[in-house]
Amino acid sequence: MKRIYLDHAATSPVAPAVVEEMMPYYKEAFGNPSSIHHFGREARRGLDSARESISSAINARFDEIIFTSGGTESDNLAVIGYATAHKEKGRHLITTEIEHHGILHAFEYLETQGFEVTYLAVDESGRITVEQVKQALREDTIFVSVMFGNNEVGTVQPIFGIGRLLTDHTAVFHTDAVQAFGMEEIDVRKLNVDMMSVSAHKINGPKGIGFLYLKAGLSVSPALYGGEQERKRRAGTENVAAVAGMKKAVQLTLDKRIQKRETYEKYRDIILNTFEEQDLTFYVNGSSDDRMPHILNVSFPGANVESMLTNLDIAGVAVSSGSACTAGSVQPSHVLSAMFPDDPERSQSAIRFSFGEGLTEEDVLYAAKQTANTVKRLVKQQEVAHDGTSKKST
Repeated sequence: MKRIYLDHAATSPVAPAVVEEMMPYYKEAFGNPSSIHHFGREARRGLDSARESISSAINARFDEIIFTSGGTESDNLAVIGYATAHKEKGRHLITTEIEHHGILHAFEYLETQGFEVTYLAVDESGRITVEQVKQALREDTIFVSVMFGNNEVGTVQPIFGIGRLLTDHTAVFHTDAVQAFGMEEIDVRKLNVDMMSVSAHKINGPKGIGFLYLKAGLSVSPALYGGEQERKRRAGTENVAAVAGMKKAVQLTLDKRIQKRETYEKYRDIILNTFEEQDLTFYVNGSSDDRMPHILNVSFPGANVESMLTNLDIAGVAVSSGSACTAGSVQPSHVLSAMFPDDPERSQSAIRFSFGEGLTEEDVLYAAKQTANTVKRLVKQQEVAHDGTSKKST
């Protein structure tokens, strides 16, 4: 049976060119980049080359890139690292209700340490406004974190406007760009962001590697204590092979960014057109205008999300209920709950399709038809069960 992977927002397959780029650092240039001998210098050369390439890709400086283990560590280093290092300046922080758990749980921890957090509510499209940020700002606000693009519904936030607003305030601005990187145009200078988190495994790079852009002149308290790697900001021997892989993944994804956007818009249309042709009742979750093209979140009233995921997997179609961090336990999405607080079924019947490398239009069409068949069957079963219960009650 052919299996179709439509869960690229959770993780993506590593590109063959990325694997090839990594291999020399496992075989020949395997030295510790802190060592001064030949093997160490070769590893250091690879590390510096990657830092230069990645910093250039986002219009940052060489020394503004901190290599981490991925998005969660980058988020934690930004949020907790900055707040704890600058608590004497103020203890008020701002974020949104629909951030990734790598952000939300970091803020929740800071609340136990005496910080006050304002969680901005979103509208039904999953978006906040610049005005909301403006209204929430106080003299003691030191940090604002708003994700670039949401990992569950794909909605893009007004990052440029927020960045421009905060140029007149002392608060620093962080954005989690894990899902947006490679999809949206990102220039940290034009966006006026002070920090930005990125993870390689969302863009066909290896797992366990990412980076935090940290604007020159800003400081954070380190989360790890040990050596002086990453300019004393992140202790531990650098994962040079993974860094090299991330460098290649960044190059590949940015080279094909426009092409990918166009392709994924076609995939989205194929799925939605199929649902309409099959006369399904469904609701698209997220903004129709301000969105990333590779994420499509749809609710099917009357169909249970866990049953849909199981049946689609049996049919060879891999999708998800939203955040990969709740995999294994299908719980209501905090994102959809924030968007539709008075409509719990919107979350209980929602699945996420996310596109990436290796898919074809035929794959997507097959997956759409299998989804339509599954939803029809489950909704009919639910109706029959409901009718049976109603007859018994009478």
